[in-house]
Amino acid sequence: MTQQILERVSGYERRFNTLFEEYFDTLSAALDVPSFSRFTPECLALLRELSLRGGKRMRVVLLHEAARLVTDGPAEGLDAAALSIELLQTHGLVHDDLIDDSPVRRGGPSTYYAYRRQFPDHPRTALGLTVLAGDLALALSLRVLLESTAPAGVRQAMVEVQTRAAADTFLGQIVDLERDFAGAPDEGTLHCVADYKSARYSILAPLQLGLLAAGEQPQRFDGELREYARLVGISAQMRDDFLDLFGDADTMGKPTGTDLRDGKHSYTVRALLAAVDDAERRVVEAALGDATCTPETIAAVREIGERRGVADRMRADMRRYAQQASAVATGWRPRWRDEAVGFFEQLPLWSIERAR
Repeated sequence: MTQQILERVSGYERRFNTLFEEYFDTLSAALDVPSFSRFTPECLALLRELSLRGGKRMRVVLLHEAARLVTDGPAEGLDAAALSIELLQTHGLVHDDLIDDSPVRRGGPSTYYAYRRQFPDHPRTALGLTVLAGDLALALSLRVLLESTAPAGVRQAMVEVQTRAAADTFLGQIVDLERDFAGAPDEGTLHCVADYKSARYSILAPLQLGLLAAGEQPQRFDGELREYARLVGISAQMRDDFLDLFGDADTMGKPTGTDLRDGKHSYTVRALLAAVDDAERRVVEAALGDATCTPETIAAVREIGERRGVADRMRADMRRYAQQASAVATGWRPRWRDEAVGFFEQLPLWSIERAR
């Protein structure tokens, strides 16, 4: 990424974080909360805390850069779209941590574990409140669009985009869980999971929303937008799977080997099983799904992968898909603003080269 683009990215993040904080400051007054309820303010506080805790806001960046494909002027509805994107992300984080039984998110307690600590003797209450907190974030992500000052037609189109993105993500979560019950998945299955689970709401939806805010009709370019999002999503998921085994734990701020311990048939696991001999396969399969798997065993699996060339092949595959995505964006130059197209050309390779 050029310094100019990185400065724009940083500016989007700073401005949005202020916007998000202001949104939560006024949220209680905007909701018709029963006056006696103690649980509702606590729920809103947990959603606020999780939402403001961090994250790279790359979906917000994509949204703004998508609008810049059409215009460098103000675009009505961008703020509402940004809030909607990140509220949908909050919904996903709350439910993901429940599904994965994760105690930590973004350096703090997950919503599920916060409720478990609050209700140690009432696990069903903790479970129910976690589900409802995530559901509330989803509802708020649509409500903020309906209350936007954008023209009615744009508001409706944005709601349709986010509704489809949410539904696709839920389907992606379902097939992600199903993947690990159906034996070793083929590459096409892994690509499908990456597309539905993350690419459609993290890349495609921000692209569509930004174009809508700028007055463009994204359905005219649906095929190429979807292909770009799919390719970026695949390369990014490969990167995440790669780092889970071959990354540096100190740099990432989390231990490696999580996917192995959880028994996930990730891109990395698939590549490992395709490359090893019988003795090495036994080591990998013994670690797969073993929640008590030691760091030493993870290191042994990593060494097998490096020795068998798995790490190098995965780097090459990530780069190949990222380059294909960049080529799709290059095709936008005759139609949209050259400077903004440059961002989408550079994004795929930049994404896979980050260390965390």
